[in-house]
Amino acid sequence: MKRVVITGLGAITPIGNDVKLYWENLLRGVSGANMITRFDTDKFKTKFACELKGYSDVDYFERKEARKLDRFNQYGLIAATEAIGDAALDFSKLNTERIGVIFSSGIGGFETFEKEVINHVEGEFVSRFNPFFITKIISNALSGMISIRHGLRGVNYCPVTACASSTQSIIHAFNYIKWGKADIIITGGSEAPITASSIGGFNAMRAMSVNNENYKMASRPFDTHRDGFVVGEGAGSLIVESLDSALKRNVNIYAEIVGTGESSDAYHITGTHPEGEGAFLAMKNAIQEANVSTDQIDYINAHATSTEIGDLSEINAIKKLFASNLNKIQVSATKSMTGHLLGGTGAIEAIATCLSIMNDSIPPTINTKEIDVNIPKELNLSLGEKTVKTINYGISNSFGFGGHCAALLLKKYIE
Repeated sequence: MKRVVITGLGAITPIGNDVKLYWENLLRGVSGANMITRFDTDKFKTKFACELKGYSDVDYFERKEARKLDRFNQYGLIAATEAIGDAALDFSKLNTERIGVIFSSGIGGFETFEKEVINHVEGEFVSRFNPFFITKIISNALSGMISIRHGLRGVNYCPVTACASSTQSIIHAFNYIKWGKADIIITGGSEAPITASSIGGFNAMRAMSVNNENYKMASRPFDTHRDGFVVGEGAGSLIVESLDSALKRNVNIYAEIVGTGESSDAYHITGTHPEGEGAFLAMKNAIQEANVSTDQIDYINAHATSTEIGDLSEINAIKKLFASNLNKIQVSATKSMTGHLLGGTGAIEAIATCLSIMNDSIPPTINTKEIDVNIPKELNLSLGEKTVKTINYGISNSFGFGGHCAALLLKKYIE
């Protein structure tokens, strides 16, 4: 089996439009929440989200190209381009038949779909759709676009498992390389869900926070007064590569992927299992694959969306798996800053976990003031400010509607 490492990172997030700024603002505890500017929110219970700041498509694309791309396509292409540059990939010198793309989106071109249907029903040209309508909405178009842009002829597809999507993309990339079926995979996830239909739909489910008066602090994982998640947008991309390839290219290595876990709650279409059975299995499987013990895990970047059921479900899984060394585990919830990027969230959180391991610094959980009484007091939640700690192993968790559970175990790279 091949050893698998991460050699490039790219991100565009509500708290930074590149990896450097994203990481700096994570450590500073910056909230990405703002009042929604994209559409009129008068009819909606939730009036805020975590939008990108200072984003303009013409800063990245020619106008003609931008018109062919939904926001989720744009964000993913931007993140992938940064990751490719960061990994110093020169495709003219590599075997592109051994380079693939596995890149996710949970819901694809929601904004395009919404606008086109409204135009079809209410517009002057009721029978006319944009000729790029289909390629702007289908989730797999993004992985195809990355492949086409760079002439990459290896594996190319898009896992769709709601909010676990991009973590599963990374897991699948790991497996392809571990099994020797590819040398390099461009992986990650992208989402652009700040639309009227998305906000309306999540409001109808009572899943989102309605704390409009104090929106900067609305995403408060583990807090007694949390009232739902805050939606965010953006993308993350990682270059996952065999160690042999990375050493041959003599490039920087951020971390090594040593274990992965996938499972199902098999419980409810939207609600996580109260005892975290799926989350427990995913983390357990990742640790077993890595052939390490639970007391070697230093950090968990929790899925922790700031919902009552979801937060406690994950905590219960952590309690069960790490019962003998709970006080040694550091847990933090970066969604308190970025909001929830749905299908893109696993990628940006894998990046955060990777950088935490490399820099021995854990981003804080912000906004949490009164910890839920059901959370063990000995659990370290990294509240309020960054934690400086040697991190050799870190887990990134992602869970999606449908009961999809995914865990990624990263290790500090040692030559």
